[in-house]
Amino acid sequence: MKQTYSLQSWMNCFLFLGSLVIFHSACPLDIPSQDDASSYTIWPSRPPADCPFEPSDQITGVAFTGRHSDYYLADTWYPTWASDGNLYSPYTDGSCPRLDGSRENSNSSRGEYATTGQAVLEGDDPLHLKIYSLGLTGAGALPYKGRYPCGSLVHNGVWYYGTYCLAPDGSTTYGDFVYNWPWLGPLVGFRISTDFGRTWKETPHTPAKPLFGETGMWGHPVKIGAPHFVDFGRNMEHSPDGKAYLVGHGAAEPDAKPRFANLSWISGDQIYLIRVQPGVESINDPGRYEFFAGHDPSGQPRWSHDFDAIQPLIDWNNNCGCVTVTYNAPLKKYLMCVTDGWPTCAKMNSYILEADRITGPWKLVSYMKEFGEQGYFLNFPTKFISPDGRTLWLCYSGNFATNWNEMTIRQNPPGSHYGLVLQEVKLLK
Repeated sequence: MKQTYSLQSWMNCFLFLGSLVIFHSACPLDIPSQDDASSYTIWPSRPPADCPFEPSDQITGVAFTGRHSDYYLADTWYPTWASDGNLYSPYTDGSCPRLDGSRENSNSSRGEYATTGQAVLEGDDPLHLKIYSLGLTGAGALPYKGRYPCGSLVHNGVWYYGTYCLAPDGSTTYGDFVYNWPWLGPLVGFRISTDFGRTWKETPHTPAKPLFGETGMWGHPVKIGAPHFVDFGRNMEHSPDGKAYLVGHGAAEPDAKPRFANLSWISGDQIYLIRVQPGVESINDPGRYEFFAGHDPSGQPRWSHDFDAIQPLIDWNNNCGCVTVTYNAPLKKYLMCVTDGWPTCAKMNSYILEADRITGPWKLVSYMKEFGEQGYFLNFPTKFISPDGRTLWLCYSGNFATNWNEMTIRQNPPGSHYGLVLQEVKLLK
């Protein structure tokens, strides 16, 4: 994911540069017959003994069809479906082609000189998308070292692009282990584009004075560090109230189970939920936000404009991390993807939850131990959900650190490489 790439990742990038191709497809040998269910691979669900979620009785597992993309690009892809039919996404820590055949490289780990990229994904076939960069934006990180993309939303022609900070460095040695960005910093705020990513107005907030006033320096825990917009479909058409919702991972003090890198770019203790009416004037105004504050005695969700009233949506100490939520309209279900990637650069565990309401209760669909084996930034783009809601494409990146700390990482499922990965999956009844 961050700053340091494996030899395999660089070889893949050089091969891609030689071809200068921006259209990709999975190898035909990887594509089973659509009607041949026997060729699907059901990922075994193996939750830890202390898993707090009861199993879902409506979505009982996840099967991989074997169909996957082959886009060798940067990572950090969170597609948002705009009213013009295109998907728009951030990207960073790697390159993305431009329409003129050149490539543009973003690096979010350069402190004062950090950059983030923005791209468009055109097309309706996940295996044959036209993907190209719309440019880079400077994103100074000081007093942090890294500044990365997070929540991204295009609504009514306005693109809201969030960034968050990381520290102390992409390679941090503690004891005899080298960690990757062990301190999660705050959400800085949202830059805004009204021309689909060609030009931008920067957020009025800074890493030193972020939107919600949190700090992640010296490992101090934040709650809204790397939030992502809930994907409500094209132009947010399925929002229950017209508001934009965001989920993010965080931690609180005191910590009952402390550990180094407890709250990192990919690990944490809790999941938090916030919402706001999207708008150019409201998106960077902390007073416009509402924070999920738990449930009342009758089980109804509480919302508060007071940040100090915020309560976890999910509390599973040492088992949370990067989180996204998608509304599956055909099934009338929310799907949550969580990755617990502690200790930041080893094998990673991801799990999928489902709920009828965004405030829960959440039930377990599948706990995918060592998915990827190093899969991260999982999300389900609503554009690629089938009419019956049972076939989706899982978007993620994988295997950025295949040789750190003498650990061997392999592709599982096949196609789980660094860059942009789209895997076709079936939700089991």
